[in-house]
Amino acid sequence: MQRFLSVTVGFSTILSSYSAPMTTALVLIDLQNDYFPGGAMELVGSNDAVAQAKALLLAFRERSLPIFHVQHISIRPNATFFLPNTTGVDIHRSVQPTVGESIIKKHFPSSFRETTLLEHLRAVNATKLIIVGMMTHMCVDTTVRAAADLGFECFLAQDACATRALQFSDHRVEAEQVQTSYLAALNGAFSQVLPAHQIIAHHLG
Repeated sequence: MQRFLSVTVGFSTILSSYSAPMTTALVLIDLQNDYFPGGAMELVGSNDAVAQAKALLLAFRERSLPIFHVQHISIRPNATFFLPNTTGVDIHRSVQPTVGESIIKKHFPSSFRETTLLEHLRAVNATKLIIVGMMTHMCVDTTVRAAADLGFECFLAQDACATRALQFSDHRVEAEQVQTSYLAALNGAFSQVLPAHQIIAHHLG
């Protein structure tokens, strides 16, 4: 009888783990004041990008889907933005978290490195991630690649991301070129890169 009960309990545990519904989660990366006009590291197109991020955020709230805000706090020596206890480190007013939405604090480009993001995603049984944020060439790129390596199905909202011009030796790479190059590199092997409105229409749920 005892053996039968242990088998039954074990089977119930297995059954419940398989029956837990898979879900889609929104990950908003570093949508913080320093990336916006007047901030310490203003990006090109940050206002347009956050408007699309907000559209996705509202769509997730309407559907009661899980939402995770990632906030970068600089701790490296000589950092010039996202400094602790400054207004620049605060999440932008357009996408302020509400009750029930997790804030994941990070100190490295990857949203998974030394954070609780993976633990939170597994807790809600998320298998598909919709990703938005800044900077495209840095924290967004690093996080998308890490998420894909961890087995998540990733969708990156191309118009809900922003970046800046880069310098390589004597060559200046304009922000538009940086943006296009990184989105093109991520599309396919690591994520599906789509406009926010297409993700809302076809890929939530």
